[in-house]
Amino acid sequence: MPAVKHTFLDTRGFTTHVAQVGDGPPLFLLHGWPEFWATWEPMLARLGDRYRLIAPDFRGFGESGNPDPGRSDKAGPDVLADDIAAIMDTLDIERAGFVGHDVGAFAMQRLALNHPGKVAGLFFFNCATHGVGARWREPEQINEIWYQTFHQMPFAPALVGANRDACRAYFGHFLRHWSYRKDTFDAVLERWIDNFMRPGNLQGGFNWYISQNAARLAVMAGAAPKPPTIKHPTRIFWGRHDPVLRSAWIDVVGEYFEDVEASIAEEAGHFVHYETPDAAAAEIDRFFRRIGYVRP
Repeated sequence: MPAVKHTFLDTRGFTTHVAQVGDGPPLFLLHGWPEFWATWEPMLARLGDRYRLIAPDFRGFGESGNPDPGRSDKAGPDVLADDIAAIMDTLDIERAGFVGHDVGAFAMQRLALNHPGKVAGLFFFNCATHGVGARWREPEQINEIWYQTFHQMPFAPALVGANRDACRAYFGHFLRHWSYRKDTFDAVLERWIDNFMRPGNLQGGFNWYISQNAARLAVMAGAAPKPPTIKHPTRIFWGRHDPVLRSAWIDVVGEYFEDVEASIAEEAGHFVHYETPDAAAAEIDRFFRRIGYVRP
């Protein structure tokens, strides 16, 4: 893999850690939970010769700071979208392509709506939309989303972070259960534990769920207004075997994206970019070439 450059930027009252590789057209790689910048290492290795790849840690994740280090509801998708816009301004990048999933996918949708001129195209690995609606609370889904409530409990960080064994058991569960091939993250599990045992990182990640709770319940109840349609070129590559963001939910993406190509990654679960990195990198490159963001 090309050498990764790590920088720390002053953004919106806190420090953002950014990992970068390459010097081509800029592509931002936006992680989910339970992740941090290193989840994109397979993409950095495969695309760093063609793009300037920029993988930030969201506020409260990885090596980034957090302006609200305790329990906070100020880490929702609009806030994260504004954080990304600030990173672009700090790096003097006017317009970029975006790749992401999970938390990153929510932030990307708000970035496209709130800062449309900064977005050249959107590539999602799995993509929860407003259209999931009441499917979140269907009987077969309830046992998959328990953690979204647990993460809002004030004692959750103390329990998960009581020691390395507890932290390993917790994150090991998600990394295995959400992957199609259960050993996908085994070789890097200790790095993930190191990351989440950093002071503040458990609460930092859990603040996403606190911040999203009202919106999630409104969507489930059918009370949330439908957001505007996103007009940017969009590609969705959805893991067939994702148990928490089910691939069947791909059926509604045409209602939320005006110009979208969507298909299934048959041999992947939640972490398409890590589970099937060759296919993921090829699809990213093909999409950004097709929309003219990269010259042939």
